Amino acid sequence: MIVRDKPGPMQLLFAMRGSILPRILAPLAGLTLFAALMVWLDQTYAFLPHSDPAPFAIFAAALSLFLGFRNNAAYDRWWEARKLWGGLLADLRSLAREIDVFAPKLPSRLRLLRLGLAFAHLHRAQLRQLPQDEKAAQSCLAADLPPSRTPCAALDAMAKDIAQGHAAGLIDGFGARSLTQRIGALALQQAGCERIAATPLPYVYSLLIFRTIYLYCLLLPLALAGPAGWMTPVFVAIVAYVFLGLAEVSEELAHPFGATVNGLPLDAICRNMEISLAPHLGETAPPPFLPQDFQLS
Repeated sequence: MIVRDKPGPMQLLFAMRGSILPRILAPLAGLTLFAALMVWLDQTYAFLPHSDPAPFAIFAAALSLFLGFRNNAAYDRWWEARKLWGGLLADLRSLAREIDVFAPKLPSRLRLLRLGLAFAHLHRAQLRQLPQDEKAAQSCLAADLPPSRTPCAALDAMAKDIAQGHAAGLIDGFGARSLTQRIGALALQQAGCERIAATPLPYVYSLLIFRTIYLYCLLLPLALAGPAGWMTPVFVAIVAYVFLGLAEVSEELAHPFGATVNGLPLDAICRNMEISLAPHLGETAPPPFLPQDFQLS
């Protein structure tokens, strides 16, 4: 995720970190060169049939509305994913406090907290499709959990420790119920993230959007070559930058768990969990992650 203040004039012109331009540069250049070719053919051989700009204005309005709808749908996915991970952080903090209240004499009290951290790192690695993740392996080792296990295995181990504590009389019935409900809340947030990761936006949206954008930009010289002349490639480049840029931003936001510049900072959120649980573990809190080149991973 890009962490940056409001850009100034020079940053607006030259900032590339967090910009969508590198991803659309090739098609943008291709459309601009195509527009220049059409203008040259028109001025040399009267090649183009000139068209009234009015239909293109209606076309652009309809395309803008559809792009806006798709961008809103993609941002809703991104924001819901962020809320779910915020819920995971809140639930782990509450779990640590509830363990202190309901299970202060439980021998596996510290293991429960480490299992919570292992769950978070395993869940992060699963969402980012990382088969080998060093931090997840370390957290599993600290919690006495095999590193190849899934996030659900960490929650199952937590439930088992709570059940054993309740059977031994170290956790009363109300405390066991509260702790298991907290584990259920973690599982609910996990399921929400998995739903987003496993259910992308319908492919037909992407197909229709990109086809329409290219069709519009390829036909635009018919309306501009006559009145705009050699400024046509410039106008086509601006229009293509706006439409292709919005489409690519939507594609990126629609996958909030990816390791992209606009993806969610899952590493930083997991580090905040470690910082929050460190006092309960009797450990020194690690430093928070800071943006590197304006990116927080």
